[in-house]
Amino acid sequence: MTKADVINEISDKTGIDKADVQATVEAFFTTVKNAMADGDNIYVRGFGSFVNKKRAKKIARNISKNTAIVIDEHYVPSFKPSKIFTEKIKNSSKLK
Repeated sequence: MTKADVINEISDKTGIDKADVQATVEAFFTTVKNAMADGDNIYVRGFGSFVNKKRAKKIARNISKNTAIVIDEHYVPSFKPSKIFTEKIKNSSKLK
């Protein structure tokens, strides 16, 4: 399912104009990205959490040049689904 599919489905279910739904969905994603870039985590009850995970400094190898590369400590975005969300997927009849 693409973002356009999500927008169409929300518009069909709610009766709200597609342009308004698109603006809302875009605003949501922009808010999530900006908040996470500022170091904040986003918690959506019943859905899940968008969190920044810290990756430790490590040494990797460049195989083609046979050299060591230092990868500094950094953060990566991550999503952790809620228990309700996880249970809904586990109990879905379409995935079995």
